[in-house]
Amino acid sequence: MLPLLLLAFLSAPGNALSLVVGSASSIIVGGGRIGALLKYLGTDADILVRRGEPIPPTPASGPIYVCTRNDDLSGVVEATPPERRGDLVFLQNGMLSSFFHEEGLPADVTQALLYLAVPKVGVSPVDGVTELNPEGLTCATGKWALELAGRLQNGGLRCNIKSGEAFAAAALEKHVFICVTNVVGQLNGDLTVGEVYEEKFDEERRELVDELVRAGSAEIGASLDVGQTFERLVAYGKSVPDFPTGIKEFAWRNGWFYNITQRALAARKTDPMPHHTSALARLGILPSEFDGVEPFAASLARLSPRSLQ
Repeated sequence: MLPLLLLAFLSAPGNALSLVVGSASSIIVGGGRIGALLKYLGTDADILVRRGEPIPPTPASGPIYVCTRNDDLSGVVEATPPERRGDLVFLQNGMLSSFFHEEGLPADVTQALLYLAVPKVGVSPVDGVTELNPEGLTCATGKWALELAGRLQNGGLRCNIKSGEAFAAAALEKHVFICVTNVVGQLNGDLTVGEVYEEKFDEERRELVDELVRAGSAEIGASLDVGQTFERLVAYGKSVPDFPTGIKEFAWRNGWFYNITQRALAARKTDPMPHHTSALARLGILPSEFDGVEPFAASLARLSPRSLQ
C-alpha cells in the first residue's frame, strides 16, 4: 500500500491518481446539504438513501457516505449489513471514537472533518481555506479517505489525508470551534459566526478555547497548541461570517466536554472547564446552581432535544 503522504500527493490536482479517485460508485445516506453536494460531485451510479431506509445491496462495494445528524448514526449503522459497515464514511462533527468502538466498527472506519459551508441545498459550498491554512482545513482518515478527497476535488474543494494522533488533534480542534462558537454566540444575543469572531469577544473566546483545548487534549492524549488553535479558529470563523449559531445535539457537542467536568467533580477534583460550565448554566442547559452531582445521562434526559436546536 502506498504511504498516505504519497497518496495525498498523487490525489492533488494535476497528479496522476486524481484521474482515478473520486469516481467510485457510492451510497449516500441523507439528502440534505452535504448529501446533495456529494451526489452532485459523484457519478450517475450513486444511490441516494433517505434516513430510515435500509442500505441497498447495490452497489455492493464502495463508500457509504453518512450525511445525517449525529442522533441518527446508530440507526444508520443498524440499517447497514454487517459486512458493509467498514465502508461507512462518517461526515459528522464530534468526537466519535467512542461511538465507533461501541458499535464494533473497524479501526480503519472513515471519518471526515468538513470545513465546508453550504448555506442550502444546491448552493455552491465555501471551502475552509484561510490565510493561515491555504491548503484547506477539511481532512479525512480511514479506508475511504482518499476516495472522499477525490470526490471533493471534483468540486474544487480541498481535503487533507491524516491519521492517528494528527487526525485526533484535528477532530478536537474542530470540536472546540463548534462548541466555543455556538456558546459565545448564544450568550451574547444569538450572534452570527462572524459577529462571534469580532475583536470584542476575543477574551471570552480565548478563555473557552484555553479550557476546552487543555481538557480535551488530556482526555484523548493528543497535543494542541492553544495559541495556534485560537488563531486558526479566528481565521476560519471570519471566513463563514453569515452562518447562525445555536446549541444543537448537546450530547455530541458541548456534552462531551461537560462529561469530562462531571467525572472530575465526581472524583472530587476541580472543574477543568469552569468558564464552560458557567456558560452552560447561564444558557439554561444546566441548573443555575450547578453542583456537579447529577449523572451525565440523567442531565441529558432532562433536556428537550427541541430546546437545543
